[in-house]
Amino acid sequence: MSPETSSMNSDVILKVEHLSMKFGGLMAINDLSFDVRRGDITALIGPNGAGKTTVFNCITGFYKPTMGMLTMTQKSGQQYLLERLPDFEITKTAKVARTFQNIRLFSGLTVLENLLVAQHNKLMKASGYTVLGLVGIGPYKAEAQNAIEIARHWLEMADLVDRADDPAGDLPYGAQRRLEIARAMCTGPELLCLDEPAAGLNPRESAALNALLRNIRKETGTSLLLIEHDMSVVMEISDHVVVLEYGQKISDGTPDEVKNDPKVIAAYLGVEDEEVEEVISVVEGLQGGAN
Repeated sequence: MSPETSSMNSDVILKVEHLSMKFGGLMAINDLSFDVRRGDITALIGPNGAGKTTVFNCITGFYKPTMGMLTMTQKSGQQYLLERLPDFEITKTAKVARTFQNIRLFSGLTVLENLLVAQHNKLMKASGYTVLGLVGIGPYKAEAQNAIEIARHWLEMADLVDRADDPAGDLPYGAQRRLEIARAMCTGPELLCLDEPAAGLNPRESAALNALLRNIRKETGTSLLLIEHDMSVVMEISDHVVVLEYGQKISDGTPDEVKNDPKVIAAYLGVEDEEVEEVISVVEGLQGGAN
Protein backbone atom coordinates (compact mmCIF):
# COMPACT_ATOMS: atom_id res chain seq x y z
CA MET A 1 0.00 0.00 0.00
CA SER A 2 1.59 3.27 -1.06
CA PRO A 3 1.40 6.42 1.08
CA GLU A 4 -0.75 8.02 -1.64
CA THR A 5 -3.25 5.15 -1.47
CA SER A 6 -3.39 4.86 2.30
CA SER A 7 -3.76 8.58 2.91
CA MET A 8 -7.01 8.46 0.95
CA ASN A 9 -8.36 5.85 3.37
CA SER A 10 -10.89 7.54 5.67
CA ASP A 11 -11.31 4.46 7.90
CA VAL A 12 -10.27 5.61 11.38
CA ILE A 13 -8.79 3.00 13.72
CA LEU A 14 -8.04 5.36 16.63
CA LYS A 15 -9.91 8.58 17.37
CA VAL A 16 -8.40 10.83 20.04
CA GLU A 17 -10.95 13.41 21.19
CA HIS A 18 -10.31 16.33 23.56
CA LEU A 19 -7.55 14.45 25.42
CA SER A 20 -6.22 16.25 28.47
CA MET A 21 -3.75 15.03 31.09
CA LYS A 22 -2.99 17.03 34.22
CA PHE A 23 -0.29 16.28 36.79
CA GLY A 24 -0.98 18.46 39.81
CA GLY A 25 -0.83 22.01 38.48
CA LEU A 26 0.85 20.98 35.21
CA MET A 27 -1.31 20.49 32.12
CA ALA A 28 0.84 18.05 30.11
CA ILE A 29 -1.78 17.53 27.37
CA ASN A 30 -4.42 20.15 26.65
CA ASP A 31 -7.54 19.36 24.58
CA LEU A 32 -5.78 17.24 21.96
CA SER A 33 -7.74 15.67 19.08
CA PHE A 34 -6.47 13.71 16.07
CA ASP A 35 -7.24 10.55 14.08
CA VAL A 36 -5.10 7.55 13.15
CA ARG A 37 -6.35 6.02 9.89
CA ARG A 38 -6.34 2.28 9.33
CA GLY A 39 -3.24 1.13 7.45
CA ASP A 40 -1.45 4.48 7.80
CA ILE A 41 1.86 5.29 9.45
CA THR A 42 1.12 8.28 11.68
CA ALA A 43 3.94 10.20 13.37
CA LEU A 44 3.55 12.22 16.56
CA ILE A 45 6.36 14.77 16.69
CA GLY A 46 7.36 17.88 18.58
CA PRO A 47 10.17 19.43 20.62
CA ASN A 48 11.33 17.78 23.84
CA GLY A 49 8.71 18.13 26.57
CA ALA A 50 5.85 18.55 24.08
CA GLY A 51 3.85 15.72 25.70
CA LYS A 52 4.31 12.99 23.10
CA THR A 53 5.10 10.14 25.51
CA THR A 54 2.25 11.24 27.77
CA VAL A 55 -0.13 10.75 24.83
CA PHE A 56 1.27 7.24 24.31
CA ASN A 57 0.90 6.47 28.00
CA CYS A 58 -2.77 7.47 27.85
CA ILE A 59 -3.42 5.40 24.72
CA THR A 60 -1.76 2.28 26.16
CA GLY A 61 -3.25 2.52 29.65
CA PHE A 62 -0.23 3.57 31.71
CA TYR A 63 -2.06 6.80 32.51
CA LYS A 64 -5.78 7.41 32.84
CA PRO A 65 -6.57 10.74 31.12
CA THR A 66 -7.94 13.63 33.12
CA MET A 67 -10.43 14.20 30.30
CA GLY A 68 -11.13 12.95 26.80
CA MET A 69 -12.04 9.85 24.78
CA LEU A 70 -9.78 7.34 23.04
CA THR A 71 -11.88 5.20 20.69
CA MET A 72 -10.26 2.12 19.14
CA THR A 73 -12.21 0.54 16.25
CA GLN A 74 -11.09 -2.92 15.18
CA LYS A 75 -11.44 -4.37 11.67
CA SER A 76 -14.45 -6.32 12.91
CA GLY A 77 -16.18 -3.06 13.82
CA GLN A 78 -15.87 -3.72 17.56
CA GLN A 79 -15.13 -0.51 19.44
CA TYR A 80 -13.31 0.01 22.72
CA LEU A 81 -12.92 3.12 24.86
CA LEU A 82 -9.28 2.75 25.83
CA GLU A 83 -9.47 5.19 28.72
CA ARG A 84 -11.86 2.77 30.44
CA LEU A 85 -9.75 -0.38 30.01
CA PRO A 86 -6.90 -1.64 32.23
CA ASP A 87 -3.57 -1.69 30.42
CA PHE A 88 -3.46 -5.49 29.95
CA GLU A 89 -6.90 -5.45 28.30
CA ILE A 90 -5.77 -2.75 25.88
CA THR A 91 -3.14 -5.19 24.61
CA LYS A 92 -5.14 -8.41 24.91
CA THR A 93 -8.62 -7.31 23.85
CA ALA A 94 -8.31 -4.00 22.00
CA LYS A 95 -5.17 -5.29 20.19
CA VAL A 96 -2.90 -2.33 20.81
CA ALA A 97 0.82 -3.12 21.21
CA ARG A 98 3.68 -0.85 22.20
CA THR A 99 7.46 -0.55 22.27
CA PHE A 100 9.38 1.80 24.54
CA GLN A 101 12.06 4.44 24.12
CA ASN A 102 14.34 2.30 26.29
CA ILE A 103 14.58 -1.24 24.93
CA ARG A 104 12.85 -3.77 27.20
CA LEU A 105 13.95 -7.19 25.98
CA PHE A 106 14.62 -10.29 28.08
CA SER A 107 18.35 -10.05 27.48
CA GLY A 108 19.14 -13.46 29.01
CA LEU A 109 16.65 -15.28 26.79
CA THR A 110 17.39 -16.14 23.18
CA VAL A 111 15.99 -14.12 20.32
CA LEU A 112 13.49 -16.91 19.56
CA GLU A 113 12.46 -17.24 23.21
CA ASN A 114 11.67 -13.50 23.33
CA LEU A 115 9.19 -13.99 20.49
CA LEU A 116 7.62 -17.02 22.18
CA VAL A 117 7.25 -15.19 25.50
CA ALA A 118 5.16 -12.57 23.68
CA GLN A 119 2.63 -15.33 22.92
CA HIS A 120 2.43 -16.55 26.52
CA ASN A 121 -1.24 -15.59 27.02
CA LYS A 122 -2.63 -17.68 24.18
CA LEU A 123 -0.38 -20.61 25.11
CA MET A 124 -1.69 -20.51 28.67
CA LYS A 125 -5.25 -20.38 27.36
CA ALA A 126 -4.59 -23.42 25.13
CA SER A 127 -3.25 -25.32 28.13
CA GLY A 128 -6.49 -24.68 30.00
CA TYR A 129 -4.27 -23.23 32.74
CA THR A 130 -3.46 -26.83 33.72
CA VAL A 131 -0.60 -29.31 33.27
CA LEU A 132 -1.49 -29.78 29.56
CA GLY A 133 1.28 -27.33 28.78
CA LEU A 134 3.82 -29.41 30.67
CA VAL A 135 2.96 -32.69 28.97
CA GLY A 136 2.35 -31.07 25.57
CA ILE A 137 -0.93 -32.71 24.65
CA GLY A 138 -4.35 -31.61 23.41
CA PRO A 139 -4.88 -28.13 21.96
CA TYR A 140 -1.68 -26.91 23.60
CA LYS A 141 0.51 -28.92 21.22
CA ALA A 142 -1.06 -27.36 18.13
CA GLU A 143 -0.96 -23.87 19.63
CA ALA A 144 2.70 -24.28 20.62
CA GLN A 145 3.59 -25.25 17.06
CA ASN A 146 1.64 -22.26 15.76
CA ALA A 147 3.54 -19.97 18.15
CA ILE A 148 6.84 -21.28 16.80
CA GLU A 149 5.72 -20.64 13.22
CA ILE A 150 4.68 -17.09 14.09
CA ALA A 151 8.03 -16.50 15.79
CA ARG A 152 9.91 -17.85 12.76
CA HIS A 153 7.92 -15.58 10.48
CA TRP A 154 8.86 -12.49 12.46
CA LEU A 155 12.49 -13.62 12.70
CA GLU A 156 12.54 -13.53 8.91
CA MET A 157 10.73 -10.19 8.72
CA ALA A 158 13.22 -8.63 11.15
CA ASP A 159 16.22 -10.26 9.43
CA LEU A 160 17.17 -12.14 12.61
CA VAL A 161 16.95 -15.79 11.52
CA ASP A 162 20.72 -16.28 11.87
CA ARG A 163 20.61 -14.97 15.46
CA ALA A 164 17.59 -17.00 16.66
CA ASP A 165 19.57 -18.99 19.26
CA ASP A 166 21.72 -16.08 20.47
CA PRO A 167 20.93 -14.23 23.71
CA ALA A 168 18.94 -11.11 22.90
CA GLY A 169 21.40 -9.05 24.92
CA ASP A 170 24.20 -10.00 22.51
CA LEU A 171 22.51 -8.41 19.50
CA PRO A 172 23.73 -5.08 18.08
CA TYR A 173 21.59 -2.14 19.13
CA GLY A 174 19.76 -1.83 15.82
CA ALA A 175 18.92 -5.54 15.80
CA GLN A 176 17.57 -5.25 19.35
CA ARG A 177 15.23 -2.49 18.12
CA ARG A 178 13.95 -4.73 15.34
CA LEU A 179 13.54 -7.64 17.75
CA GLU A 180 11.43 -5.52 20.09
CA ILE A 181 9.15 -4.58 17.20
CA ALA A 182 8.96 -8.21 16.05
CA ARG A 183 8.04 -9.27 19.59
CA ALA A 184 5.22 -6.72 19.67
CA MET A 185 3.95 -8.01 16.32
CA CYS A 186 3.78 -11.56 17.70
CA THR A 187 0.79 -10.41 19.78
CA GLY A 188 -1.20 -9.73 16.57
CA PRO A 189 -1.92 -6.02 17.11
CA GLU A 190 -4.13 -3.91 14.90
CA LEU A 191 -2.41 -0.76 16.19
CA LEU A 192 1.32 -0.70 16.95
CA CYS A 193 2.66 2.25 18.98
CA LEU A 194 6.42 2.85 18.66
CA ASP A 195 8.19 5.22 21.04
CA GLU A 196 11.26 6.61 19.23
CA PRO A 197 12.14 3.42 17.33
CA ALA A 198 15.04 5.12 15.48
CA ALA A 199 16.68 6.55 18.61
CA GLY A 200 20.41 5.79 18.63
CA LEU A 201 20.44 4.13 15.21
CA ASN A 202 23.04 4.82 12.54
CA PRO A 203 21.91 5.47 8.94
CA ARG A 204 22.20 1.79 7.92
CA GLU A 205 20.18 0.68 10.95
CA SER A 206 17.58 3.38 10.29
CA ALA A 207 17.20 2.12 6.72
CA ALA A 208 16.65 -1.44 8.03
CA LEU A 209 14.05 -0.12 10.49
CA ASN A 210 12.22 1.77 7.74
CA ALA A 211 12.12 -1.38 5.61
CA LEU A 212 10.69 -3.40 8.51
CA LEU A 213 7.97 -0.84 9.25
CA ARG A 214 6.97 -0.64 5.60
CA ASN A 215 6.81 -4.44 5.38
CA ILE A 216 4.66 -4.62 8.51
CA ARG A 217 2.20 -2.17 7.00
CA LYS A 218 2.26 -3.88 3.58
CA GLU A 219 1.94 -7.47 4.81
CA THR A 220 -0.36 -7.15 7.81
CA GLY A 221 -2.22 -3.86 7.31
CA THR A 222 -1.29 -2.97 10.89
CA SER A 223 -1.64 0.74 11.63
CA LEU A 224 1.45 2.37 13.11
CA LEU A 225 1.59 5.35 15.46
CA LEU A 226 5.12 6.48 16.26
CA ILE A 227 6.95 9.11 18.25
CA GLU A 228 10.15 10.06 16.49
CA HIS A 229 12.82 12.79 16.60
CA ASP A 230 14.61 11.59 13.46
CA MET A 231 12.92 13.74 10.83
CA SER A 232 14.47 11.75 7.98
CA VAL A 233 12.56 8.70 9.24
CA VAL A 234 9.35 10.66 9.78
CA MET A 235 9.36 12.32 6.38
CA GLU A 236 10.33 9.15 4.52
CA ILE A 237 7.76 6.69 5.85
CA SER A 238 4.87 8.67 7.38
CA ASP A 239 1.50 9.23 5.74
CA HIS A 240 0.24 11.58 8.43
CA VAL A 241 2.06 13.80 10.94
CA VAL A 242 0.69 15.42 14.11
CA VAL A 243 2.84 18.10 15.77
CA LEU A 244 2.66 18.96 19.47
CA GLU A 245 4.08 21.89 21.40
CA TYR A 246 3.55 22.31 25.13
CA GLY A 247 0.83 19.65 25.08
CA GLN A 248 -1.21 21.28 22.31
CA LYS A 249 -1.56 20.41 18.62
CA ILE A 250 -0.04 23.06 16.36
CA SER A 251 -0.16 21.20 13.05
CA ASP A 252 -1.80 18.12 11.52
CA GLY A 253 -1.39 16.92 7.92
CA THR A 254 0.85 15.24 5.39
CA PRO A 255 4.65 15.34 5.87
CA ASP A 256 4.98 18.05 3.19
CA GLU A 257 2.25 20.17 4.74
CA VAL A 258 3.75 19.90 8.20
CA LYS A 259 7.38 20.56 7.31
CA ASN A 260 6.35 23.78 5.52
CA ASP A 261 4.05 24.96 8.32
CA PRO A 262 5.50 28.19 9.78
CA LYS A 263 4.23 27.28 13.27
CA VAL A 264 6.17 24.01 13.14
CA ILE A 265 9.31 25.75 11.93
CA ALA A 266 9.00 28.29 14.74
CA ALA A 267 8.50 25.54 17.34
CA TYR A 268 11.60 23.65 16.23
CA LEU A 269 13.67 26.84 16.15
CA GLY A 270 12.70 27.39 19.76
CA VAL A 271 11.70 31.01 19.29
CA GLU A 272 9.87 33.01 21.92
CA ASP A 273 6.12 33.50 21.61
CA GLU A 274 6.47 37.12 20.54
CA GLU A 275 8.82 36.08 17.71
CA VAL A 276 6.47 33.48 16.17
CA GLU A 277 4.65 36.00 13.95
CA GLU A 278 8.00 37.24 12.65
CA VAL A 279 9.08 33.71 11.72
CA ILE A 280 5.70 33.05 10.06
CA SER A 281 5.99 36.19 7.94
CA VAL A 282 9.55 35.30 6.87
CA VAL A 283 8.59 31.72 5.93
CA GLU A 284 5.47 32.84 4.07
CA GLY A 285 7.60 35.38 2.19
CA LEU A 286 10.07 32.68 1.17
CA GLN A 287 7.27 30.36 0.12
CA GLY A 288 5.65 33.14 -1.91
CA GLY A 289 8.93 33.88 -3.67
CA ALA A 290 9.33 30.21 -4.59
CA ASN A 291 5.92 30.08 -6.30
